[in-house]
Amino acid sequence: MPTVDILLPGYAIDTDQGYPAFCGVFLIRGRAGTGERRNILVDAAHVGRRPFLWEALASHGLAAPDIDTVVLTHAHWDHVQNIDLFPHATLLIHAAERRYAHTPHANDWATPSWTGLLLEQLPIREVRDGHEVIPGVHILALPGHSPGSVGVVVETDAGRSVITGDALHFAQVARTRRNPLVFWDVEQAVRSIDRVVDLADVIYPGHDRPFRLTSRREIEYVEPFCLTVTGLRPDARGLTFADRSEQGTEWIMPGIGGQPALYEKNAQEIARRISRVPRIAPPAPA
Repeated sequence: MPTVDILLPGYAIDTDQGYPAFCGVFLIRGRAGTGERRNILVDAAHVGRRPFLWEALASHGLAAPDIDTVVLTHAHWDHVQNIDLFPHATLLIHAAERRYAHTPHANDWATPSWTGLLLEQLPIREVRDGHEVIPGVHILALPGHSPGSVGVVVETDAGRSVITGDALHFAQVARTRRNPLVFWDVEQAVRSIDRVVDLADVIYPGHDRPFRLTSRREIEYVEPFCLTVTGLRPDARGLTFADRSEQGTEWIMPGIGGQPALYEKNAQEIARRISRVPRIAPPAPA
């Protein structure tokens, strides 16, 4: 059976001066239908975590060239920046997410204009709902947070695990049924949350520890919390802490309405734009 390991844990921490945006990065190991061993990375985090990603791979006896597949749950900056570490891997991304990344909405601060260019530097395989990555591992379409958000369903010895990306940011979302950041479609985002909750035995959210829901819909974490903050002292003047419950529960991108129709209308032009993006040849093996 396939296995899931946490390479980098996700954290639901923000500040009033910007977002650390520490997403979870996961390693799926299993076998292809031919029996060949496969090492699959789900999300890649941002460049501020690059040295830690190297270390995490090494702790599992791996280096970047050992990763043969990178699955992007979506193309936001905090999930995508380190994909250039894996130029010989195949990048799996939903077709709608790839298309949108080349012409993001002007108000979409999570998808900078260079995102599409970055994606095209790896060999891409577009995927849709139900796509089998390897036996026991398949793609789950979870649109709403972004147009082509996906999860990864892994049938493990311990049950069905679902890696959600930001279709379900953190555990509390499974109870509120409200995505805290919506860049595409609110109703789709709610349906995607429900789909994960109905399907998963264990949920690996985008920015929190893995958890399960009890029969009473209570959150039961399956991993301990562990984080060291440097450069600050708890008694530092001006440092304050705010509970997430005191913050707004949902941010919806201005101008969100009408996006699906607009991108469908311009699909051919976007496809032409993608075809013209030059790909930089990967470096030769050391």
